[in-house]
Amino acid sequence: MDYDDTGVRCTMLRGGTSRGLFFTAADLPADSAVRDDLLLRLMGTPDPRQIDGLGGATTLTSKVAVVWPSADPDVDVEYLFLQLGVDEATVSDRQNCGNILSGVGPFAVERGLVPAGDGETSVRIRMVNSDSVAVATFPTPGGSVEYRGDVAIAGVPGTAAPVVLAFTDTEGSATGALLPTGHVRDTVEGIEVTCVDNGMPVVLAMAESFGLTGHEPHEELAADAALLERIDAFRRKAAELMGMGDVSAASVPKTVLLSAPRDGGQVCTRSFIPVQPHTSIGVLGAVSVVTGMLLPGAVGHELTEDWPADTSRVDVEHPTGHLVVDVVVDGSVTPPRVVRSGVVRTARKLFDGTAFPR
Repeated sequence: MDYDDTGVRCTMLRGGTSRGLFFTAADLPADSAVRDDLLLRLMGTPDPRQIDGLGGATTLTSKVAVVWPSADPDVDVEYLFLQLGVDEATVSDRQNCGNILSGVGPFAVERGLVPAGDGETSVRIRMVNSDSVAVATFPTPGGSVEYRGDVAIAGVPGTAAPVVLAFTDTEGSATGALLPTGHVRDTVEGIEVTCVDNGMPVVLAMAESFGLTGHEPHEELAADAALLERIDAFRRKAAELMGMGDVSAASVPKTVLLSAPRDGGQVCTRSFIPVQPHTSIGVLGAVSVVTGMLLPGAVGHELTEDWPADTSRVDVEHPTGHLVVDVVVDGSVTPPRVVRSGVVRTARKLFDGTAFPR
């Protein structure tokens, strides 16, 4: 099929604090190389402005979800996440994206892959990147997806309907183990770290280890070329310990710097994706951060001493606000086991139609 002439059916949704292009697998080329070439041309990559495509000139808006019906009776749809580069022609499937995940359930209903429930619909989604399952629950009054609502999330203007995400089997999503190095604490380039993978492989370190307060604004971090170079070298070394090999061209692991909260939350974070600072923090990144911090002996565990004992919800501060996650970890067993994790996000359909590649 000549997609240059026909275009391709495409839906754009904002999912959480990300934005992406959503496709059914049937609408894309079966050959992955041909598919990736088409997606790059649709997104306008490579070009730092992505002026000739649908990207928004950031990694947060250069994302793709490919969705198809599942043959597994315990799962409704399969979801493949692809992270596209902006100024480099790269397409990576080495990570999940919990923000884009929040749009998968509504998209599946919109496209008729899953029937809408009466008032509310739950969609069981296999995240192909990690072979783990999430359940997305969202309102469907009258059998139609309702995007309007009163839930606000940091980093997104206005409010929208809630999408409740519950995760299962996310331990070792990219590395095969919750603690990829086999240790709760390691040392990388002289810095104490905890490497954890509960849906997203991350490297935790205290901000003060990098000479930072951890409260620096995004713009200040983004302008510090020496810091970003150090972060990149640091994460590459950590990735070797995590058994991930050469990650110079990969978007994982993420580096997350921790500090005491200052805005009513329970921990303050500065996340890098993987080198540039994040304006907020990814959903699964935040889940992995809290999972790691809950382990005795982990970097940042001392910050959990004053956390309420009667709730598993944790308020994570980031540069543009807060993200509340729900995490329960059983640290009494070896290795530690994640009992549950989840988050509340929102999504909104931006357009549905035909997209044409450059």
